[in-house]
Amino acid sequence: MISSGLMKIVYPCWKPSVEGDDGSRKSRDESGRVDGLLWYKDLGHHVNGEFSMAVVQANNLLEDQSQLESGPLSLLDSGPQGTFVGIYDGHGGPETSRFVNDHLFSNLKRFTSEHQGMSADAIRKAYAATEEEFLSLVREQWFNKPQIASVGTCCLVGIICNGTLYIANAGDSRVVLGRAERALREVSAIQLSEEHNASLESVREELRSRHPDDSQIVVLKHKVWRVKGIIQISRSIGDAYLKKAEFNREPLLAKFRLPEPFPKPILSAEPSILVQKLYPQDEFLIFASDGLWEHLSNQEAVDIVHHYPRNGIARRLVKAALREAAKKREMRYSDLKKIDRGVRRHFHDDITVIVLFLDRHLISKSSWNGPTVSIRGAGGVPTDGNS
Repeated sequence: MISSGLMKIVYPCWKPSVEGDDGSRKSRDESGRVDGLLWYKDLGHHVNGEFSMAVVQANNLLEDQSQLESGPLSLLDSGPQGTFVGIYDGHGGPETSRFVNDHLFSNLKRFTSEHQGMSADAIRKAYAATEEEFLSLVREQWFNKPQIASVGTCCLVGIICNGTLYIANAGDSRVVLGRAERALREVSAIQLSEEHNASLESVREELRSRHPDDSQIVVLKHKVWRVKGIIQISRSIGDAYLKKAEFNREPLLAKFRLPEPFPKPILSAEPSILVQKLYPQDEFLIFASDGLWEHLSNQEAVDIVHHYPRNGIARRLVKAALREAAKKREMRYSDLKKIDRGVRRHFHDDITVIVLFLDRHLISKSSWNGPTVSIRGAGGVPTDGNS
């Protein structure tokens, strides 16, 4: 079971949730349900099929943000229709992920309108505009709230439009495609996102090539590769202190300040973008923050989605990850559930999952007569320590 040292940390917070009529803490909101630290929307409809969403909180303040938008993808009445998914895994605080949740999709619609259609270029410009807007906010708040310069977020986006799938990623969230292998009666897992984490040799090589004069651009610290010995990811939105030298000074906390000024940004907000056609054998997409992938392999996640009902499948994936997290600490899942946020971060990260099911008949259609869908992950989960 748990070590005695860890028990000292956990025990004060090992208390039951407030119970509802059925013995669990649950409440309804218009776009999802809450059960303790878990928020979920078991099943909904998007332009191209059905979807399922779930979020579990581990941090004192929820740093994962997410959204699903289905319907118009531009500001023009004649513009494209489709589905947009965003997973924003924040670090250092929730400010950047919340900002991206509020601004990225509207920026994309603006550039899609200007380009008169969806394109990789419109997505790239939406990322850049959102980054610039957040850096402007950091500049405005610098003297009153300097720590905002050390807050950032990974940013994974998926868009389905006119039978084409667009994947954009900055950071280490991940999207995996479930593709039917008819002959084998199985579904194979195909990772579509390119990750930017210094644990990958290719990412370390990219950083060294971009910063040939900096021998300390990546440092192995406590058996973990980190950019400048500080952060694992090499691309993000935010993290102004590693992009603009003007923030590498007091009043920013000393642990974030670099000893030498840097002539160019250390981290980048440039996403890796994949564009590919969707095929009839493409059955579903699993979008998730790295909190899920720490505990489940791509194929394990795909097998769960393939073998269980659609209704509640995102919640099932989150619970599978939590069971693995508990098992690694030689705990029961039921005991892990009793640990409150904040302390919960010692066991697992915030986890966000969105599963998009792909209906081949709907994907081929260019118009959509259903209602516009707009839903935010964790809409009902309390996100501050006072709740």
